Amino acid sequence: MIRLLAEFLLPLLAPTIAYAIWRAIAARRAAAPGDGEPGGAPAATPWREAPWIWLGGTGIVLVVVVAATLGLTRSLGDIGGGTYVAPRSVDGRIVPGHIEPPAKR
Repeated sequence: MIRLLAEFLLPLLAPTIAYAIWRAIAARRAAAPGDGEPGGAPAATPWREAPWIWLGGTGIVLVVVVAATLGLTRSLGDIGGGTYVAPRSVDGRIVPGHIEPPAKR
């Protein structure tokens, strides 16, 4: 469950989380006493005016990048040169899948 959150939900939400942090910092700067600039910082925009298409699109791109990276780099395990034998039925009994060691020469 945690792996699914880290691999898919976190990259999807990361742009929105970064945007929320940026908005909070901008709002705090706007509320702070002026630092010599006339007019101060502009007021923060309301959430309904957030760039939702860009945030969602960026999140989807990040999910695709993470999924592709994990798919290309994650190993399914080293079978040590052996041969994988799939599960099968022998005389009415199911023989589980296993790895047969390589034949010695």
